[in-house]
Amino acid sequence: MEHSDLVAEMVHIERLTTQERLHLARHRRLQQLKVWRQREKEWLRHQTRHPSNKRHIFFNDSVMLLEAAARNDIDEVRRLLKKGVNPDSTNEDGLTALHQCCIDDNEEMMKLLIEFGSNVNAEDSEKWTPLHAAATCGHLHLVKYLIARGANLLAVNADGNMPYDICEDEKTLDCIEGEMARWGVTQELIDETRASIEVQMLRDLQHVASLGGDLEYKDHQGATPLHIAAANGYLRVVEFLLDQHVATDVEDNDKWQPVHAAACWGHLEVLELLVQNGADLNAKNKHDETPADICEDSEIRERIVELKTEQESKRLREAQGRRVRRSQSINTRTQSVRRTSIRDKVLTTKKDAQEEARLRLQAQQTYGVSTTANVPQTENDIIARENSSSEIDSNVPPMAVRKAPEGKDNESFLHEDVDKESECS
Repeated sequence: MEHSDLVAEMVHIERLTTQERLHLARHRRLQQLKVWRQREKEWLRHQTRHPSNKRHIFFNDSVMLLEAAARNDIDEVRRLLKKGVNPDSTNEDGLTALHQCCIDDNEEMMKLLIEFGSNVNAEDSEKWTPLHAAATCGHLHLVKYLIARGANLLAVNADGNMPYDICEDEKTLDCIEGEMARWGVTQELIDETRASIEVQMLRDLQHVASLGGDLEYKDHQGATPLHIAAANGYLRVVEFLLDQHVATDVEDNDKWQPVHAAACWGHLEVLELLVQNGADLNAKNKHDETPADICEDSEIRERIVELKTEQESKRLREAQGRRVRRSQSINTRTQSVRRTSIRDKVLTTKKDAQEEARLRLQAQQTYGVSTTANVPQTENDIIARENSSSEIDSNVPPMAVRKAPEGKDNESFLHEDVDKESECS
């Protein structure tokens, strides 16, 4: 199929169950093999009719083994195994021929590979074993044969799943659980085994931290330990990294933040912990997708929306709090200025009173006249003077109590006295 056709078909495929998807995949694989065989026959006919002296293309034996196993050519596989080809040869995804047999439900090929020493617990790049593949496909007879040959019932893949976790076929699941019970597998052992990878990762990071190493180092995909722990739901590892103050907004090559990984793989506890430590639920990856956009679990998506609302409300309250504190600071400053202004006014009044007293004393010393004759000395005198001030004739000069010397009239003497007072002041 063309790439555009595959993309258009994804909407339909996403609605299919796991079993329906596997059935569709097997059907597509058979179609591919038919097309390949037809083209191979045409090529052989062409070579017979038009022989060429050009060198042919040769493939590595391990590649030929995988290809022969994929198209169910048991004779070719046997020939290659007898030739000494490694039965555990892998492709770029770490998939072995035994994995392929378990997917294609090819019991005869599987037995042949195991007969030549194929590892029943081989892991691909996602840590899937052949038993994982047979269990998820519901191939009961293959599951029984693998278990009889020593397949690990507690093998954990990269998603933290054991074979029984991903088995949807009831008969196959009963077989696996029955074998687990026969071997004395307890829930405690299951939990310990499932957590073993997390515990090992935690120990490794603690060792790196003790040496002062970088806890935010990135792999070839730009993922940090926090990305990996969030994607796998390693809560203890996430707690340790956050206690070491690693960044929660670090991005990988696709601009995914750890909160994207936690949302995508449905690890709610990890997601809530990241949000509590400042992770942004509005962060977008290179496709402009937020954590809510890539979360397939409807319940977790609803919780993300709640957390986002709480996060925005908290930011709003913090912003309002900053504005209130700033306003209080301004009011305090204003009150301080007002207090200073009142204090300055009081000091100014006192200064004026002191200056007036100094002028009166100077006048007394200059003219030998008491300036206190008309100055009230007691509180009662002050009140009496204020009550009688309205009765004083405004045309009477304030210094008229002093008489002019002989030969000078009172008016000219008064002007001279005022001039002297001006010079003194």
